[in-house]
Amino acid sequence: MFHVELRQFPHVARSFNLSEEELRATVLGPWLRGDVLELGERRWAPERTKLTILEGPRLRHDEIGMGRGWSNAARSGTDVTQRLVNAARETEGPLASGVADFKQEVLAQCAGGRIGVHQVAWLANDRHPDRRPSERLALAEQAIWELLHERRVTMLAAAFDHAGELAPVPPEEWQGLLLSWATWADPRAPSVLLERAEVRSSGDEP
Repeated sequence: MFHVELRQFPHVARSFNLSEEELRATVLGPWLRGDVLELGERRWAPERTKLTILEGPRLRHDEIGMGRGWSNAARSGTDVTQRLVNAARETEGPLASGVADFKQEVLAQCAGGRIGVHQVAWLANDRHPDRRPSERLALAEQAIWELLHERRVTMLAAAFDHAGELAPVPPEEWQGLLLSWATWADPRAPSVLLERAEVRSSGDEP
């Protein structure tokens, strides 16, 4: 697991028990693009903020409370900040430069009502015909992933135990649906939709 600290004297914000996917979506991606991050009810500009990423075991709730989270994370973890930032720079490539603008286009599409996940791929295809097909799909996937973790969209899918009605998809199922080819291309698969949501602050330790 990964634990993150953002520090701009005299302010500090921390987030614990992030998966690699969550880390990339909520911290590394925005950080490398120079976007402002939102954490601990504050906004953090990368150029004025020190980022620290620790890798270590998952912390229990009692290990995080009472302000003890970061000391416990440091005691059992390893500082991997530079390694992960360097690796992300190499793998993001041209995707990083376009995902922020593309997210706004996805949100604009959602403003008119629910849209299918597959429609985001169509949008990427329409907006970036010069890119490889694999890059267009990667752009669509990354945009949805980040918007979900930023709580700016909600994912909905058919709930078979409720007569096929659409229901919010829990976060632990996001990845499986986004990595499924059926979500993007199989017309026989249950509908997976996105709708615009209000931005909500996380419950991370301030």
